[in-house]
Amino acid sequence: MLTIGDLSKTTGVKVPTIRYYEQMGLLAPPERSEGNQRRYSQPEQERLSFIKHARELGLTIEAIRELIDLSQHPEKPCAEADRIAAEQLVTVRQKIERLRKLEAELERISTHCHSNQVRDCYVIRALANHDLCSADHD
Repeated sequence: MLTIGDLSKTTGVKVPTIRYYEQMGLLAPPERSEGNQRRYSQPEQERLSFIKHARELGLTIEAIRELIDLSQHPEKPCAEADRIAAEQLVTVRQKIERLRKLEAELERISTHCHSNQVRDCYVIRALANHDLCSADHD
């Protein structure tokens, strides 16, 4: 059995985050010692590692909740898990496209400035006036 501190060290998940996942119902309330200290077993450590990896991939709490529920039913087809992963892939690709636009705009405005003084700086003017941007990047 692991204390919350040991679980944190083992998984790399901060203690407040572990408590948050408990509050959100992603982790079951842990057993308690006689001194009321949280105690975690191997299955909780594995669940926390699962949650951490899912969060690193950008999955929402709700998506993780669905995946945890699915994992409790190993006989079910994995179409729902595939759907969740595919939706996240679409989200990631949209973010990448937005970041590419931001990159292009930042490159454009940072190389457009040839002034030696802030009063004539194109970067400052472009940030103050969205009309100077080459494209919408919201």
